[in-house]
This record gives sequence, C-alpha cells and structure tokens, in this order.
Amino acid sequence: MFLLRHSNRRARVIARAKLPKLLEIAPAGVYAGAPVAAAAARTLRACVPRVIAVVAPARDDAQRRLHALLAAEHCELAINEQAGEGVGTSIACGVAAAADAHGWLIALADMPAIAASTINAVAAALADGAMTAAPFVGARRGHPVGFSLPLRGELLRLKGDQGARSILSAWPPLAVAVDDAGCLLDLDTPADFAAARAIVRA
Repeated sequence: MFLLRHSNRRARVIARAKLPKLLEIAPAGVYAGAPVAAAAARTLRACVPRVIAVVAPARDDAQRRLHALLAAEHCELAINEQAGEGVGTSIACGVAAAADAHGWLIALADMPAIAASTINAVAAALADGAMTAAPFVGARRGHPVGFSLPLRGELLRLKGDQGARSILSAWPPLAVAVDDAGCLLDLDTPADFAAARAIVRA
C-alpha cells in the first residue's frame, strides 16, 4: 500500500503485499519491465520526494530481496513486526511512520500501472478538504484511496484483514473520475499477469 501526506513535504508509503509477485516483472504501466514493487514505487517517486515502504521483517531471501529493491528505489523502510496479522496492521504501521503527515494515500504495491495523474488527482481531493477520496473509472473504485488528517487515530487502530473498510463505511470516499485502467489493475494471480499482458498487446 501507499500512503500519502499532502502537505508541502508529501510522503508515499508502500505496505506489505504477498511475495514473490512483487519481485516479478510488471507487465503494464509506465515502468513495465521493472519488478512490480519497483514500478509502483517509481510512479510515486515521480510524484513526491519521499516514499516510505512498509514491509514484513526480512526473514527469508525473498523479503531480503524486496527490502534491497525498495531501498535501491530510494524508499524508506518501515518494518511491520505484525505483518502476519493482516493488512490493517500495515496501514497502521505506515501511518505511524509518517507521524507528521497531513493525510495519506493508500495503494497496493502489486498495482504497478497506476498513472501519476491519478495519484495527484486523489491527493488534490484531500487537499481540497475531502475526508476520504478514491479514483473511479465509471462505477468501479480503484486505488489509491486517500484519508485526511482527522482520521489518523482510526487508521492507527486498524487491525486484521479488513483494511480500512470500517473507515470507508463511515466516511464514503469522494469519487474522483479518472480515465486510468491502471488504477484497477491488481496483480494477484498468474491469470492477472496474463490478462495485463493481453491488454498491453491489444
């Protein structure tokens, strides 16, 4: 996931996603051909000067490779010792790591094809006063999802695998209309990678 702070010194945060898919080659997006996590990080780096990556502890070779990859992409690493307890802990870890943030954007590290314009549009919605915001392609909600500063306490208390659904239920996101299929492209399975390659070839 990525978290954004929309102050003058903005930050992005990458949170944990399953391996080894983050080390596979991104089949789509501006940085297609780079590892998935690197491609996602580069888009964020193109938007802001600081990126915080929330990762599980480096207890195996794949995690060590991911840590090295993200560090090489100029990301700051925040280690989530509770990563196995669900994505909610990764969101909370990232928010805690960006303690001086004025808001956050959360996106998946396995979504390497999100356009920079989409990230900037959601950030702008937060800056304009939205409590939460997300890109929409028609009726479909994509990523990243933005959260404003008043929700910091609720984000820090997140646990389990439900992510921030409870917050979004209480504060439905402002719909930011975008023309960006990449904000819907979540690479979870080999079939997802194959479908993304087919789209690019078409």
